[in-house]
Amino acid sequence: MGRRVKDFIEISEYTSLDQLINALTAIRDNLPADSDPELRMKGDDVFGRRLSISYFRELTEEEASVEGRYNGSDLPEANAEIEQLRHQLDDVDFERDDRVAKRRIRRVA
Repeated sequence: MGRRVKDFIEISEYTSLDQLINALTAIRDNLPADSDPELRMKGDDVFGRRLSISYFRELTEEEASVEGRYNGSDLPEANAEIEQLRHQLDDVDFERDDRVAKRRIRRVA
């Protein structure tokens, strides 16, 4: 199974009972089978109250492609290039108190 994300649907407090029942029924009927939905009342008297439905869903194709760009698992050549640059930067000279020092960084994997 792929990665799942938690999504939310919110319903404001200003609706009739029939509209609320119809909305909740439509939401329930359109949720995936293994979504584990939860219903909660959120808010307060100042900012208003609303019903919040949370459920799990699979990533969309677009979300999966974006996530693939950032987790780095699909680009081994990019990881190798990053490691090469990291090793070059570890041996950079730097100046401190009018002296040039050679800095060697040891990385522990």
